[in-house]
Amino acid sequence: MALRDVRLFGDPVLVSRADEVTQFDASLARLAEDMLETMDAEQGVGLAANQIGVLQRIFVYDCDGQRGALINPVWEPVDEDKVTDAEGCLSIPEIRAETERWAKVRATGQRVDGTPVEIHADGLLARCIQHETDHLDGVLFLKRLEPERRKAAMREMRSLDWFRAGGA
Repeated sequence: MALRDVRLFGDPVLVSRADEVTQFDASLARLAEDMLETMDAEQGVGLAANQIGVLQRIFVYDCDGQRGALINPVWEPVDEDKVTDAEGCLSIPEIRAETERWAKVRATGQRVDGTPVEIHADGLLARCIQHETDHLDGVLFLKRLEPERRKAAMREMRSLDWFRAGGA
């Protein structure tokens, strides 16, 4: 396993759509292990492949007592309920903002070995599935914010050292 560098806001890979995974082999398993190790080192609850510069549809998660990788994720809301809560991102350090998400989701995809998996989630895991799948679609959580919250988050980000140093 190896730690990977997390790409920061401004890196074009973060706004690029990841490609479907078609090969379920040892290199994919190593990628998932590296991603879990990187996520743990960064103290995150989720990490999408493009956050480490890999344009493949895989994300890892560790929240609500569940840990693993989801390959080629597709999700749908379970009902009409939405929740708003503080959300952050490893690719946008030090920024947290109230973000609306579906309260409950059903996600499908594959495990690292290619077997199908279905996850029913609420709470933090539901938020994580939506956030990380957004990453794989090239969408940062800032895009999900109401305009005033987005402006405030961008204003705060511009004052941070990592952003002033050039981000990516």
